Amino acid sequence: MKKEHVPGKNKGTIILYALSTCGWCAKTKDLLKELGVDHSYVFVDLLSPDEREAALQEVEKFNPAGSFPTLVIDKSRVIVGFKEKDIREALG
Repeated sequence: MKKEHVPGKNKGTIILYALSTCGWCAKTKDLLKELGVDHSYVFVDLLSPDEREAALQEVEKFNPAGSFPTLVIDKSRVIVGFKEKDIREALG
């Protein structure tokens, strides 16, 4: 599955799983850009059916509810939903 990469300051491996139609996902994506951190994102709803299934399985490893946005930092810290304070504390 192809993830879009956004260059910036290295704060670890940051992956945002999002939906292209989700307002909270857009706010999370914008916040990452504002913080200037190196990250990747994927719009799960725009993937092919096979890729979408694989992406959902990946998301559910970190977030069993499978909801969006799901932000994964270094495969250990997970922030579900748009939680600006938590994201700023983790990456600021």
